[in-house]
Amino acid sequence: MLDPQEIDELASFALELADAAAAVTLPHFRSGLAVGHKEGRHAFDPVTAADRDGEAAIRKLIGERYPTHGILGEEHGREKGTSALTWILDPIDGTRSFISGVPLWGTLIALNDGARPVIGLMDQPYIGERFVGRPGGSELIGPMGTVPLKTSGCTTLEAALLGNTDPGMFTAEGEKAAFREISSKVRLRRFGGDCYFYCLLAAGTLDLVVESALEPYDIQALIPLIENAGGVVTNWSGGDPQNGGQVVAAATPELHEAALKILKSAAQS
Repeated sequence: MLDPQEIDELASFALELADAAAAVTLPHFRSGLAVGHKEGRHAFDPVTAADRDGEAAIRKLIGERYPTHGILGEEHGREKGTSALTWILDPIDGTRSFISGVPLWGTLIALNDGARPVIGLMDQPYIGERFVGRPGGSELIGPMGTVPLKTSGCTTLEAALLGNTDPGMFTAEGEKAAFREISSKVRLRRFGGDCYFYCLLAAGTLDLVVESALEPYDIQALIPLIENAGGVVTNWSGGDPQNGGQVVAAATPELHEAALKILKSAAQS
């Protein structure tokens, strides 16, 4: 269990890590950089030098400042530490947005204390927004200054604004049917948001995010951000979402419960 002083120190360090990543990734955005493909995963799973070099920059700083900490990153895998603390990294969440010139990608940085993520950060350097969640609250650091984040008070599917990156992530027939049912009930649907939609949920402008096929580094930074803004994040069974897979994030416990009534039928064990 980290004490408040340690939380302050490590949350401040997470901001330094985001600065280091942005110095690498931002110059590549809308630059026409070469795009590779990660074999053996999806039909097209893009990766760029910005992804790989951005994560390398973060890892270098962690190794210098906290050599006992572990690291799990999308591009360079797991590096075990001697401490219970592990940094979970996704240098560019939303590489498809990145290579398309859409500024909805972000750098995800989480600190897991050995039980669950306790500090989470999403940095979107192109538009200058940084979302941070930690014990005691979540905040947006951006062009308008620093403002606290609070989820909306939405409690029903009929009133909800739903976000999802791409319905194509649902491959099992049960998943597709469950998402269609939820989509048919909500007030509005928006697609293509990657990590940014989870941040908008924390900010109170979206109410619900439903996704599948996530990796730990896709979701761990977003859990503290949403929970400390008043929201709920679980898997489709209502359990711990930190290992990824099927994830649902909601503005309120009531909305989360309404979504689970539909999603549980397609929950993977």
